[in-house]
Amino acid sequence: MSLIPTLTETLSRARADLRMGLPVLIGDHLAAAAETVSPGRVRAMLDLGPAVLAITGRRAETLKARVYDGDIARVEVARDASPDWLRALADPAGDLMTPMKGPFRCARGGDTLPHRAAIALAKSAQLLPAVLLVPSDAPPEGLTRLPPGPALAQLATEAALAPVAAARLPLLAAENARLHIFRPDDGATEHYAVEIGAPPRDAPVLARLHSACFTGDVLGSLKCDCGPQLHAALAAMGQAGAGVLLYLNQEGRGIGLANKMRAYALQNQGFDTVEANHRLGFEDDERDFRIGAGILKRLGFASVRLMTNNPRKVAMLQDQGIEVTERVPLITPRNRHNTGYLDIKAQKSGHLL
Repeated sequence: MSLIPTLTETLSRARADLRMGLPVLIGDHLAAAAETVSPGRVRAMLDLGPAVLAITGRRAETLKARVYDGDIARVEVARDASPDWLRALADPAGDLMTPMKGPFRCARGGDTLPHRAAIALAKSAQLLPAVLLVPSDAPPEGLTRLPPGPALAQLATEAALAPVAAARLPLLAAENARLHIFRPDDGATEHYAVEIGAPPRDAPVLARLHSACFTGDVLGSLKCDCGPQLHAALAAMGQAGAGVLLYLNQEGRGIGLANKMRAYALQNQGFDTVEANHRLGFEDDERDFRIGAGILKRLGFASVRLMTNNPRKVAMLQDQGIEVTERVPLITPRNRHNTGYLDIKAQKSGHLL
């Protein structure tokens, strides 16, 4: 066994570096997250040569920047550009106050693998998907180095999950409950499974894939239906005497709590959930539901009665080899704060509400 870090381990290091504002080397390009890089490092990078800010096509659409590379754009950055200008391109918080940020010159042609890998890395670090890149023939020593093609492929690969611990945990909804902890091999956060009773492994289990929602599950936010869905699912499993709830740490449809709060701020400006995600540079939904299928398999379940209003979850589980014998609706009461949110889930995300 080599003591040298694997690509997966190196990617975990690179995520941490970006979050701290440290550039990483992707191929022959230095790359730094626009959200976290310090003014001093911006200046040092711009002094090296022609730089670009890589953004997603979603963010480029908001900025009216030309997209020549399919789903990303490379905005050329002037040598005297300020860090505040870069952050204004990355973060839509001030878009309505200063809507005219261009005109922009966008690069076209050439190898875009480093730029795509950089955006994917920023997303996996739950940062805004906007990365400053500059070619470097003689990069500084000590930076994390990634090969762009393999890095991009690895970031799209399903993480392997390993059980870490499990123990009995009596709940209000069911005293006969057990909590399982699973740790992915890519250094990302852990995910949980709440097993109610002793469901047989040779029959469809009542199951729910529930994405973490700190605001709804913990604080009782009225802006979404997550908290009521969580408790309704546990109550149904407790009443049935058996079930499994997977609690997946994919806050804010996979964009993280900080970006979710950015999306909420945009919603306060009048944008809906999907529009807010797009203005931030994300897709409608960035979650990876393969994680749920992986946990079910590790627990020994091959078929489920899935509690969900989201047909995408049904399709994903079936694509991953988990049979969904029944979709069990999970409808909770509306309130004046979440009615618009639920309407958009139905109209734009296909939820059956």
